[in-house]
Amino acid sequence: MAEKKGFHLFGYVGRILRGVRIDELKKSLDKARERSGRNRVSLFFDMLWCAARYGAGYHDYVMFGFYDMDGKHRKTYVTRIKNKKLITLLNDPDAADGFDRKTLFYPRFQEFLKRDFLIVEHTDEKAFCEFMENREVLFAKPDVGESGKGIERLQKSDFTDLHAMYTYVKERRFGTVEGELKQHEALAKLYPNSVNTMRVVTLLTGSEARGWKANCVYAVLKIGNGGKFVDNLENGGMFCPVNLETGELTAVGHTSSLETVEAHPVTGIRLPGYRIPFAKEAVELCKKAALVEPRMRFVGWDVCITPEGPAIVEGNDYPGYDFWQQPEHTPDRTGLWPYYKKMLPEL
Repeated sequence: MAEKKGFHLFGYVGRILRGVRIDELKKSLDKARERSGRNRVSLFFDMLWCAARYGAGYHDYVMFGFYDMDGKHRKTYVTRIKNKKLITLLNDPDAADGFDRKTLFYPRFQEFLKRDFLIVEHTDEKAFCEFMENREVLFAKPDVGESGKGIERLQKSDFTDLHAMYTYVKERRFGTVEGELKQHEALAKLYPNSVNTMRVVTLLTGSEARGWKANCVYAVLKIGNGGKFVDNLENGGMFCPVNLETGELTAVGHTSSLETVEAHPVTGIRLPGYRIPFAKEAVELCKKAALVEPRMRFVGWDVCITPEGPAIVEGNDYPGYDFWQQPEHTPDRTGLWPYYKKMLPEL
């Protein structure tokens, strides 16, 4: 394994400050002012203090409600810079391609995917036609992508024939194509247009010499919205924390626009208390998958709940740090940093 580069706080902060977008900063100040009633000047200097003291960007400041929080509670939150520190400490960049690229991830984690797929580069027209023989729909995905970008839902009926469909897939240079995952009726009832996935974050503790132990940090359910066929927040989706024992959603939904959702806008189903089947099984599946590549100790898994049980959709080597730390999900104003500190003495 290549030697890891150290995490240099001031260099990283400097790069962030150089990338500050004034329009986004202004929006954050306006949002903080609207929510707190404080003037922009005091908020701006408080943002600077939080950046220097807690590694919080201006999005962190608004997202976590730092404008209405004391230092005792602010320091418990995993902010942008703290999350970068975790990833630098726990994940080997030489192994990241195995998660970022679906053409590498799918074959290695095939037993956890519970679905058929093809790697486009290695697929001829005959194999493609055989794959589509009993299918009407497939999902074509870029080899590298995030937040659902570049994914296309292709219907056989939209093409003149399978030759045309195959030509389209090849010309678009997709990384993989795969059959449609059928989600459990409980998830389809919640929102039918997308596969609504659980995000399960795992953390490996221990060592190669003493053996690795897979721990589940948390799980949330991501839910699509607005007619979109993906569940990402960037596409209008939302998320709710999941009780790992009961599978129930424990709080209201949260959107990328920092709004709270009591009932799903499309189906009207109330979110708190809604039960997700196979939640415990999904966690166990992810913990097992986490042991496949111990060079990647900190992974966010997206899991589809099918009628037969959980199936991993993908593994993310850069887990989102906003999950489980929203004000409406942390009424005690305590973030995840103490959890990581307890699990990782090296922090």
